[in-house]
Amino acid sequence: MKERFVMKEHNTKLAILSLLAQGGFHSGERLGEHLGISRAAVSKHIKGIQEWGVDIFRVQGKGYQLATPIELLDPKQLEQNLVVPFELIPIIDSTNQYLIEKQDTLPSGAVCLAEYQAAGRGRRGRQWVSPFASNLYLSMYWRLDAGMAAAMGLSLVVGVAIVESLEQQGIHDVKLKWPNDLYYKDKKLAGILVEMSGQAGGAANLVIGMGMNLMMSGEVSAIDQPWTSLAEASDQPLQRNQLAASFANAWYSALKQYEFQGMQGFVERWNQYDNFLNREVKLIMANREIKGIARGIDASGAILLETDEGITPYIGGEISLRGDDR
Repeated sequence: MKERFVMKEHNTKLAILSLLAQGGFHSGERLGEHLGISRAAVSKHIKGIQEWGVDIFRVQGKGYQLATPIELLDPKQLEQNLVVPFELIPIIDSTNQYLIEKQDTLPSGAVCLAEYQAAGRGRRGRQWVSPFASNLYLSMYWRLDAGMAAAMGLSLVVGVAIVESLEQQGIHDVKLKWPNDLYYKDKKLAGILVEMSGQAGGAANLVIGMGMNLMMSGEVSAIDQPWTSLAEASDQPLQRNQLAASFANAWYSALKQYEFQGMQGFVERWNQYDNFLNREVKLIMANREIKGIARGIDASGAILLETDEGITPYIGGEISLRGDDR
């Protein structure tokens, strides 16, 4: 019963947002009449929507209006453009977790999209800040018959697919940071999280998630590193439905290619977009710190670091790469 009540609450808030997204002012009275609820209930729901990170203001005698326009994800538009099956769940704990729990019933390429994540996560259990409809949150399930050992470079493959998709849409200068981030002007734009399970010698079940900042407010204080939004890289208004479909389709094509070629078809493409290529960096590996010059990745997906001892590949879940000037 509690879950049904929560879902009803969400549906009412989503209905209010859908009306506000049409633009202009909407009075509490009109909103209440449309939804069959009181003006007091409308006010309560508005406060709940604001807790999702949506900026709504109220003017006496006019009503409520979004501070900035938003484009809600539209199942009909997505269905017309996606080449993979998908579910759009506007309010969710985590798109990755949702697919992990359903992976036994999903085909490769199945996608989950959300407007808001209550418990979005990044690498090493970090929180991923997920305000409503400001960004993109999507995950894809993939069954890799070659097994878990073959999945080592997947975050790199997906990163290449995203940057190439952006370039096809006229958005340039987005770069890659090993092993799982997208950067613009040395600031974090998006993060990729690959979670896998499986048995030794068997197929690997993979869930690949991405959160990308699109139009996120600069007032977000929970992010502990320099970040930016895709709007800064684009001279055209961003179309969230178009971006979501293009990313998912690009992932699907790249993962199909990866199944047949492995990293072979992606190393040069990744190095082309390496944000730290030929720059002095430091590599933090557990309690160890190594300084050198980044020389891209090798055929296994390892980061190549040049020190006085020569060029050495490094790889592992606990490695992070930061410019010395960070």
